[in-house]
Amino acid sequence: MDVRAPVKSADRTVELLEALARADRWLTLAELQRELGYPKSSLYMLLQTLIGRGWVECDLAGSAYGIGVRALLVGTSYLDRDPVVRAAALVLEQVRGEINETVHLARLDGADMVYLASRESQHHLRFTSRVGRRQPAYATALGRAVLSQHPEAAELVPEVLAPLTPHTTTDRDLLLAELEQARANGYASECEQNVPGLGCFAVALPYRVPVTDAISASVPLARLDEAHREHIVATLVQAARQITELLRNGAV
Repeated sequence: MDVRAPVKSADRTVELLEALARADRWLTLAELQRELGYPKSSLYMLLQTLIGRGWVECDLAGSAYGIGVRALLVGTSYLDRDPVVRAAALVLEQVRGEINETVHLARLDGADMVYLASRESQHHLRFTSRVGRRQPAYATALGRAVLSQHPEAAELVPEVLAPLTPHTTTDRDLLLAELEQARANGYASECEQNVPGLGCFAVALPYRVPVTDAISASVPLARLDEAHREHIVATLVQAARQITELLRNGAV
């Protein structure tokens, strides 16, 4: 395989955009320089170029930077052309209508799950999640569903599992055992592993090998009982089959 050295300017551009996309606020030039380690003058010129192209925006004072609207257009294009998102769209609506809980579609990216679509519950008490949100796979039912079906699961689980809540599984051997149980069950679940007061159930979409995608339902523990759990799991299993059949038949 021909492995070529990356183009330095292109590499820096992508790293800068990824740093801005990860941030939950606008970042100053000094903060970006500390994170990326680029010469400040080069970083400033790169930012100005990206501002001119609409990929980066700056505040009114010109002292802080954030991701620009062009990034949104590219992200929207990705979702618009993705066959899994298209296949899942109607099915997720049906699942939400059936169980009246917030449902998600997410994809494995490295060791994280990235949310591609969500449909919110009509309950006043509900969980919301934005498209593009990224969470460690080990701490989500979505990630556990994918990892439980993935041949390289052990390599994708970090050596150190950072806790997102007091309930997050941080024992790696215990997590791997939980993945085996999820594989045997045909679905994964977690309780307050990444959001306090919330339980989640997920089923992988086996339309490709290795598995990368899963659908889930998030449920506030205040209304989660055994009958509701069984209904949610059965509905997700059926929905995963329906989405997989649509993809394999080329119906989208």
